[in-house]
Amino acid sequence: MTNTLIKVDLSQSPYENESVHNRWHPDIPMAAWVNPGDDFILETYDWTGGHIKNNDSADDVRDIDLSTVHFLSGPIGVKGAEPGDLLVVDLLDIGAKPDSLWGFNGVFSKKNGGGFLTEHFPKAQKSIWDFHGMFTSSRHVPGVRFAGLIHPGLIGCMPDRPMLEMWNRREQDFIATDPGRVPPLANPPSAKMAHMGKLHGTARDQAAAEGARTVPPREHGGNCDIKDLSRGSKVYFPVYVDGAGLSVGDLHFSQGDGEITFCGAIEMAGWVHMRVNLIKGGMAKYGIKNPIFKPSPITPTYRDYVIFEGISVDEEGKQHYLDVHVAYRQACLNAIEYLKKFGYTGAQAYSILGTAPVQGHISGVVDIPNACATLWLPTEIFEFDINPTAAGPIQHIAGGVDLPLSED
Repeated sequence: MTNTLIKVDLSQSPYENESVHNRWHPDIPMAAWVNPGDDFILETYDWTGGHIKNNDSADDVRDIDLSTVHFLSGPIGVKGAEPGDLLVVDLLDIGAKPDSLWGFNGVFSKKNGGGFLTEHFPKAQKSIWDFHGMFTSSRHVPGVRFAGLIHPGLIGCMPDRPMLEMWNRREQDFIATDPGRVPPLANPPSAKMAHMGKLHGTARDQAAAEGARTVPPREHGGNCDIKDLSRGSKVYFPVYVDGAGLSVGDLHFSQGDGEITFCGAIEMAGWVHMRVNLIKGGMAKYGIKNPIFKPSPITPTYRDYVIFEGISVDEEGKQHYLDVHVAYRQACLNAIEYLKKFGYTGAQAYSILGTAPVQGHISGVVDIPNACATLWLPTEIFEFDINPTAAGPIQHIAGGVDLPLSED
């Protein structure tokens, strides 16, 4: 039987589990060691460590202290791994914990992290999604049901000290360009809620003050939120420290490309079955700076889409130069307006785009001044026809029902 190297008790605070951490720092001790070729299972908390509850209030999304996240299981040391190697990780299987067959999607308030469309959805909201085997549905978003493409939103290896210092320096320099911005441009080290695994004492305190936050993706992998990084995928991670220091967390039952609501997937607690191997000197051999991966052979199959275009002209009509961020935002807003014609509220439509397996594409970045991005919405996830017809849209969703909304 495959050994479960890290177990989590969902009734226990993640701060009580020394095989979990929420910062990146090379001094965090390995939670366990394995050999190349070994396979093993890691259990994980949801990214908030259990803060978000299965109820009809969004106050928990509004009130969460984001300096606590993400809670990651690890780091796992791989014997023989050295800086310059590639760590090869096979994601053999991923699932929800049997005692937690539900997940959540959240829209964060603007003053607590915001999101891709925070100017349009400034208050905290959430939707709860129940798991029925490989399928999911939500009492807060009626009329949709789809298969999950379960994946880790966050997985990566530990940085060495020069890389950590580079991250902190460049992000602090960026924050300094607009220090009062809400939400901020980046998240600097924050020792107060840091959990450093097995590291204790003064060494722990120093590392907590230096440790990089887990919020963004970086050169080592991290919080990339790639929905196609599912079971059956193979990932090649650059190694920067002896042992590699592999950590994983932030599991998603399903997600649309972009994870646009910030807490934009269906977040869940679960487990990952993986196998590790090494390619010695692989970073130089293949010229690798960031991870590369091969996708899963198992994906939900959808054959029919409604595809929404967006160009790099913002909501105020301002022209931007080949800006894919603006173009994709417009594609998302266009899709939301379309779904509202069928009876969904804007927040429900926003939740669908964050949780369902929508595809985001960069469709054109050469024709000045407008970049073109597209959002591919699978029609088969709906219980009714959303294709445009001469008869016009029919409001299938009853009015007056919306996602739980916080007071502020």
